Amino acid sequence: MENKMGIIKSKKWFLIFLLPGLLFYILSVFYPIEESIRLSFMSWNGIGDRTFAGLQNYITMFKDRTFYKAFINNLVYLLIVVSMQLTIGLVFAVLLTFMKKHVILIKTLYYVPCIITTVAIAQLFRSMYATEPMGLINQFFSAIGMDNMVTSWIANIKTMLAAVSIPEGWRFTGMYMVIFYAALVSLNPSVYEAAKVDGATELQILFKIKLPLIKNIILLTLTMCLTGALRGFDIPFLLTGGGAGNYSELLSTYMYKKAFSNNQYGYGSALAVFIIIESILVVIILRKIFAERKEWKKS
Repeated sequence: MENKMGIIKSKKWFLIFLLPGLLFYILSVFYPIEESIRLSFMSWNGIGDRTFAGLQNYITMFKDRTFYKAFINNLVYLLIVVSMQLTIGLVFAVLLTFMKKHVILIKTLYYVPCIITTVAIAQLFRSMYATEPMGLINQFFSAIGMDNMVTSWIANIKTMLAAVSIPEGWRFTGMYMVIFYAALVSLNPSVYEAAKVDGATELQILFKIKLPLIKNIILLTLTMCLTGALRGFDIPFLLTGGGAGNYSELLSTYMYKKAFSNNQYGYGSALAVFIIIESILVVIILRKIFAERKEWKKS
């Protein structure tokens, strides 16, 4: 009886300590999502009365050419950001495992961009991309005799999308490097020492032993990276604001313009709901792919 009372009390205390965080999460996450869903079925300019519009905002969205352009841009942005953050982060993490000195210093230096304010990063890359005065990137191409590559990277319609994607990819590379490094060094050396004795190369050990053992961490980082890229807003907006002809427009920047610049809160909310659904679907698909691969390997 005493054990049962102790369990009941522990559950009550567990709920008491959990309640403040749960309430904060509901108010800061679930309530805004619920409000966005509700507003997506309304026509509202932010001042007057709200009128029920049914599915009209969604119908307008799927007829909007700029929406499709922003969606395609988002996919390109996602590809660049995810490729940079995960590939570079993993390569640097692997290299760090072979280092004996100054590991903490290097980890700290690579992590610094994660804590720099977004405005500072945007200004840094704006200066690097500039032509007047010539920025670092254009100076480099000019110095090696490739003057044909000198351009205004965030004004040129051929380069502006890549130019707004690279800063975001660079910014969080250090964070993923630290995550991968922590996962790799936590592996038991005895797992792959036998492979070394049998003559396996470091690449074989990496791809056939180490990476399969941290597949759950890879899934976690891939999920974080993809959902983060789908919500990318601040740096692209600060650098180009969507660009001339919407060539660097993302779904998030387009949503912001519609809601807060054009006062079309209903349509902006419909775009926000699409981004939420898109992010959820990406997570579900990723988990399903990894689960199927796991079952296939077992069979």
